[in-house]
Amino acid sequence: MVSTFPQCKTLMIQATGSDAGKSMIVAGLCRLFSRQGMTVRPFKPQNMSNNAAVTADGGEIGRAQALQAMACGVESSVHMNPVLLKPSSEVGAQLVVQGQARQNFRAQDYTRIKASLMPVVMDSFERMKAGADLVIVEGAGSPAEVNLREGDIANMGFALAADVPVVLVGDIDRGGVIASLTGTHLLLPKEERQQVKGFLVNKFRGDPVLFESGAKMIGEQTGWKNLGIIPWFGDAHKLPAEDALGLLSSEAKPGATLKIDVLKLPHIANFDDLDPLRLEPAVSLRMVSGGEVVRGDADLVILPGSKSTLNDLAFVKQQGWDTDILGHIRRGGKVLGICGGYQMLGNSLHDPKGFEGKPGSMAGLGLLDIETILTGRKRLEQVTARHIGFGVQTRGYRIHIGQTSGPDCQRPLFDTDGGKDGAQSGDGKVMGSYVHGLFADDWFRASFLEMLGADVGSSLAYGQEVGQTLDGLADHLGQAIDCNSLLEL
Repeated sequence: MVSTFPQCKTLMIQATGSDAGKSMIVAGLCRLFSRQGMTVRPFKPQNMSNNAAVTADGGEIGRAQALQAMACGVESSVHMNPVLLKPSSEVGAQLVVQGQARQNFRAQDYTRIKASLMPVVMDSFERMKAGADLVIVEGAGSPAEVNLREGDIANMGFALAADVPVVLVGDIDRGGVIASLTGTHLLLPKEERQQVKGFLVNKFRGDPVLFESGAKMIGEQTGWKNLGIIPWFGDAHKLPAEDALGLLSSEAKPGATLKIDVLKLPHIANFDDLDPLRLEPAVSLRMVSGGEVVRGDADLVILPGSKSTLNDLAFVKQQGWDTDILGHIRRGGKVLGICGGYQMLGNSLHDPKGFEGKPGSMAGLGLLDIETILTGRKRLEQVTARHIGFGVQTRGYRIHIGQTSGPDCQRPLFDTDGGKDGAQSGDGKVMGSYVHGLFADDWFRASFLEMLGADVGSSLAYGQEVGQTLDGLADHLGQAIDCNSLLEL
């Protein structure tokens, strides 16, 4: 289709705080305007998340931007999220620039260098604008964090540099939405207030008419246009979450025949691996938080990915989960480790140069006869993987540092287009792999669950479910938002 716009339009969605729904709104708008025949691209200057995706061009970006690319119907690109921070401790994170890891930074050190990344951000932004009718930009955190404003590349610093109009989102589900929107207006300097053209109130429960007087008050206090009151979107849980805070600890699911417990690690990474399992009607998936124990009747325990594997391994031992897992295996249960979780299953784990924190070594859980040495080179690739046991193929990706070797690697879990992957114990009860995204393939997921002894008879088509949810989100936003006014901005 020939573009109907003489030049690319741009719009930025910011919010009064984290988890206000920015990512979902951007994804929904991407799908909405794409369905109208526009060429749409998502963009997030700076993201902070350990839930990453490997792109077609061989880098990594935040999972939310990969979902937004899917909503646009295009391949993801490193330029959709040029700066990604992956927290590895309470005060430090790995810096990823245009898809490639640079090094770890303490927060105070990153504050000093972030302004120097603006040229990289602008370069990626221009690449996204090329050939597009519309680029929808997502902010990070809140522009009201004025103590972090110097050198800002994530919110108003970017909006002013790129001259992108801003729409500010407030989360009414948390309460205090009038104060958060008007308070943000109060804290912003004049030129930044003028860059904000309107506001949205998100996650409203009940009849939106009841908040019309509140929205009017916000408009009067700020001079910003009310662009819509968005009702609560009940199907949001069907889409990949960006923040581990959104992971449910447990889900009651009557009729579930298979129980899966997942250890909720402090630095859990790439946890969208779990989404297809969570949506399976026959699967009861439970996140085991600190202070809780593994269910005695669990069929499978999953150790997920981690951004700080040694620290999370220590946490596993502190919680007594190592003992829980041994009991689980004695009762006939199975264990699956993915990426960092796979590394924890071995005899030992070494980080001699401190790639994920302080240099050191630690004894693993000893459930696989392997050992891992963390190295500086990060492996980033999309892969096709065939399960060696039942022969079913799936698509996934690898995103890890470290080399794993040992006798149990002679019993790999997968045959991939990049060689053998993973390891299994002699009795087949303990399995590990570096491949993420395994369970998104419906045939593979059903075969794996059947291997666990479950006759799930699944009717879940995961990819179709995500696509339909994006369509539902687009319809939902189209009814709540003044989209013509958005485009006029």
